[in-house]
Amino acid sequence: MALPHTKPVHPRSNERGLAGHGPAPRGILALLEPTRIEILQQLIAQNPASSFARYGLAMEYVKSGDLESGVREFAAILDTDPGYSAAYFHGGQTLEKLGRLDDARDYYRRGLAVTRDPHARAELQASLDILGD
Repeated sequence: MALPHTKPVHPRSNERGLAGHGPAPRGILALLEPTRIEILQQLIAQNPASSFARYGLAMEYVKSGDLESGVREFAAILDTDPGYSAAYFHGGQTLEKLGRLDDARDYYRRGLAVTRDPHARAELQASLDILGD
């Protein structure tokens, strides 16, 4: 007999968990799905020269708090694509978070030397100005 004000749930439905024992824990389901970092790593394994995938990976590392891995990915982008202005800016920002201010200044200066986009140049210059020479 169904309780009043409840709707029947299929015994295997995720809406109320397995056999109606409450919601399925999200953590368990998340273990089955690849993370963004894993997906981006797979994309890079297929195409190591993909600046776009590597930039996404760097940003995911930074977002997760793995700043050193983020810096490594920004550096890898610039090794193969020295005109990728966002890597200079976000790489510099990440270096600042690590307290590596001289390295951050270097990123900003290198970015200014190769970037022609006015918006990117303004961001790089503002970041360098904040740090000072």
